[in-house]
Amino acid sequence: MSLESASLIEFTRRLLCVRSVSGEEKAVVEALSVEMKRLGFDRVWVDDFGSLIGVVEGSQPGPTLLLDGHCDTVDAYAPDWSHDPWGGEFEDGRLYGRGAADMKGSLAAMVHAVGNLDRGKLRGRAAVSATVSEEVAEGGAFKAVVEALRPDFVVIGEAAELNLNRGGRGRAEIQLRTFGRPAHSSSPQAGRCAVTDMIRVIQAVNDKPVPVDAVLGAGSIVLTDIISAPYPGYSVIPYRCDVTYDRRLLLADNRENLLTELNSLPGLDDIQYAAALAPLEERTYTGKLLQGEKFFPAWLFPETHPFIRSALRGLQSAGLNPQVGAYRFCTNAAYSAGVAGIPTVGFGIGREEDAHIIDESIAVDDLLAAAKGYQGIVYSVCSN
Repeated sequence: MSLESASLIEFTRRLLCVRSVSGEEKAVVEALSVEMKRLGFDRVWVDDFGSLIGVVEGSQPGPTLLLDGHCDTVDAYAPDWSHDPWGGEFEDGRLYGRGAADMKGSLAAMVHAVGNLDRGKLRGRAAVSATVSEEVAEGGAFKAVVEALRPDFVVIGEAAELNLNRGGRGRAEIQLRTFGRPAHSSSPQAGRCAVTDMIRVIQAVNDKPVPVDAVLGAGSIVLTDIISAPYPGYSVIPYRCDVTYDRRLLLADNRENLLTELNSLPGLDDIQYAAALAPLEERTYTGKLLQGEKFFPAWLFPETHPFIRSALRGLQSAGLNPQVGAYRFCTNAAYSAGVAGIPTVGFGIGREEDAHIIDESIAVDDLLAAAKGYQGIVYSVCSN
């Protein structure tokens, strides 16, 4: 079977018309399931967490290659979109809508690429997963998909500008808390202000140099929220202050050294504070709970790895000329590669900076090229 450009474009547009923020993916999963069945996938099912899995079997035994794209998105947020974020509008060769780049475009291309494979050329099986809740828990729901399929290789469809990524930074969400002593604000000397102490902690974090990896970049740390208690603090010196940090992880970062580093900041011996990983507790649309810690490790494979080389050859055979690099943001590969150690690459539409923005969009030409690229990877890895 050959790829039908008009059918793929229309399917992508339909996906963009379905609002599917994290925890509300049921409708988009149903739309994807209908399309997989229409294209003749051999098996299509939804797992306990609500992720959709479709499998195409080859004519001979061989490896399992899994192409993964998350079907949840962040919300549209700002009101000043010039295109309807849930309208799937087409203009000047681009499709607009929340999730176009992150990542319904790549997911639609995966579904059509695998659904139109020539089984006679396929050795093993190719699968597509539309995972849920990636925006709030990278790899959380994907773990169940990987355990169900036991893939030999994984392709993550996150935005890569049609290049090939062989690694990616991880992410940890860290909570820091200072402990003060409450007092009436007219007698501040009787208490200890947890917010004032937190200002010093924040400065110590800012002064700490961040490590840098030649491929993955810098292991950044960014403050994302702050709140004190009591709140509102009517005439009361705050006795507690909490901040949250987003820490981008490199290969050497693990739970233990990360918390040791933050719990022993210099110059804070007189301050009572503690750092801990934020708990993960997200309920999917099926009612199933994702639980754990918000620690999603970095990953990297050598450029000489056989799977990297094979994927590169597949993209080149599809007429693409990709560069080899790495993701700066965190993806579901934090589980497949970072935890499970499965050879993983990233290939997808758009730039990382295109995710979560106003008037998110993708070029239709890139959508069609991505579908050909996914087929190229599959045939290169799983061909007779």
